[in-house]
Amino acid sequence: MPLQHPPAFVRPPALRRGDRVAVTAASGPPNQDNLERGLEALRGLGLVPDVLASARAGGDYLAGDDAQRARDLTTALTDPAYSAVFLACGGYGAQRTLELVDWDAVGSPRPRTVLGFSDVTALCEALAVKLGWSSLFAPMPAISGFEPGRPGFDRLARLLLHPKEVTELVFPDAKALVPGTAEGFTLGGTATLLACSVGTPTSLPARGGILLLEDVDEKLFRLDRFLTQLRRSGYLDGVAGIVCGTFTDCGEREQVEELLRERLGGLGVPVLAGADIGHGVEMQTFPIGVRARLDADAGVLHFLEPVLS
Repeated sequence: MPLQHPPAFVRPPALRRGDRVAVTAASGPPNQDNLERGLEALRGLGLVPDVLASARAGGDYLAGDDAQRARDLTTALTDPAYSAVFLACGGYGAQRTLELVDWDAVGSPRPRTVLGFSDVTALCEALAVKLGWSSLFAPMPAISGFEPGRPGFDRLARLLLHPKEVTELVFPDAKALVPGTAEGFTLGGTATLLACSVGTPTSLPARGGILLLEDVDEKLFRLDRFLTQLRRSGYLDGVAGIVCGTFTDCGEREQVEELLRERLGGLGVPVLAGADIGHGVEMQTFPIGVRARLDADAGVLHFLEPVLS
């Protein structure tokens, strides 16, 4: 039987000035210069970042060892002092981190906002499946551009501190590959990570959901492979609607759109392409686990409840 979504995901509370937040790494080693600038940006919002050891760890492509990343993630999710968890960067490694997380030891902690994108897709799925939490597919502090005055950061800051003011995402440069409207819980993220999670205990199938798909640095035939895996595995069965974000360095935009139309257009649901979410843009923050209505013709995603409580 496919995993059934809960009647409602738990939406953590908005952040307030003075809140302590954890900054950790579940994937690759963060760029320390970028991280320092990101920490200053968080302090500028009145937040008090606590940098865990994994966010300072080096490595060829992993931030320290798997056990350290899993310990830090567990601490970030369970320590009652923290109101949010910022994943410092993506890269690769979240799947290995999740393999070592003891969810029984995590238990049922007080919900807090967890933020990140790219490789963090795997963690966002896990939080929804294991804890029933919503999360944010959002800019990260060790990624270039995480600073005041940049649209991606400023929009994220508004959402974190004043979520009732953020009632929709508007995508002026997007277009409907398949027209129509749909309602459901938001979910998804980076397509390759979604495909690699299929068959694991933390995969969150798209049934009944408004699915985000985006990716980076994948040749067109490899992107085809991952989309086909999502189709053949049953992951896309019953999806309500699809928002396609950036596919940076995955081929010419027209080629990518044609592939998306060919692989997704026959599902019988609205499909929007060209949303400014993902790699290579001043990305808008996309919540995971929030009820929303997609209007593909207008290029708008309306939230049917506040993103944070």
